[in-house]
Amino acid sequence: MKTFKHFDAESVDHVLAILARYHGKTALMAGGTDLIGVLKSEILPEYPKIIINLKTIAGMNTIKMVDKECRIGATARLADIAASGLIQKIFPALAAAAESVGSPELRNMGTLGGNLCQDTRCWYYRYPDKMGGRIPCYRKGKGPCHAVKGENRYHAIIGGKKCYAVCPSDMAIALAALDARVKIIGPGGSRLVPILDFYNVLCTILNPDEMVTEVRIPEPGKNTVQAFYKNRPREAVDFAVVSVAVRLERTGDVCKDACIILGAVAPVPYRAVAAEEAVRGRRLHEIHAADAAKAAVKDARPLSQNAYKIEIAKTLVKRALLSF
Repeated sequence: MKTFKHFDAESVDHVLAILARYHGKTALMAGGTDLIGVLKSEILPEYPKIIINLKTIAGMNTIKMVDKECRIGATARLADIAASGLIQKIFPALAAAAESVGSPELRNMGTLGGNLCQDTRCWYYRYPDKMGGRIPCYRKGKGPCHAVKGENRYHAIIGGKKCYAVCPSDMAIALAALDARVKIIGPGGSRLVPILDFYNVLCTILNPDEMVTEVRIPEPGKNTVQAFYKNRPREAVDFAVVSVAVRLERTGDVCKDACIILGAVAPVPYRAVAAEEAVRGRRLHEIHAADAAKAAVKDARPLSQNAYKIEIAKTLVKRALLSF
């Protein structure tokens, strides 16, 4: 790793001041579970000269209800979110997503903001510069997406164009199903952005002089149920092959409204609108769940090695819908 300056942030304003002073030459750190690997592999366009530690900001790790919405600070640890009685009771899908991330050691270090803002896991993008030379690609600013003709078993089956890397965040999938918003603060003030608008094909919408400070989740109605399921080769280590988060509003055994989000199938969290339409206004039994599962992947255009994701996605959608 190269030499850098390290600042323990005293406040959000302190962070913004440093970002403004060293524009584009900084990196934010909370748990550091993703950043350390990024720095070691030297995959960033420019190695950061400044690392800002966010965990020293008081009060940015809280989990609380305010005016019928849950507010979770960006530096709240994933382990604390998973263990929170409030989250387990009101947002069980989010608790399940947090519990699914990595190993206990990673959850004890990793934070909500870090999970949402982590860099992609594509092995072509992540390939270390010092092991045979840099692999240029569209995500790095120049070159093709090597996954199209190469090793693509974990890449996108929906929405891939110039880059087929998938969104790696489990928390984003659950939060999208819960209609959450991200609070972003920059020199122009603050803004609340829906999770589904927080990502584009290549990264988040964050500008170099902005930071995430908290996530806000509206309190669900009393007839709302939710679930999160995730498939991965090794439960203690691996990222999702496919994940799904579902939120349903029921009247008896009839689905009044639905939100179905797929993870690890697209460059961004993918809302399966056709699947939602397949169950909305219908009873939740196996036939309609199967219809929704099929509709969830109707837009899938798999690459040479990842068509198997279609069947996994269908299975997880059906399993989630029949779990209520």
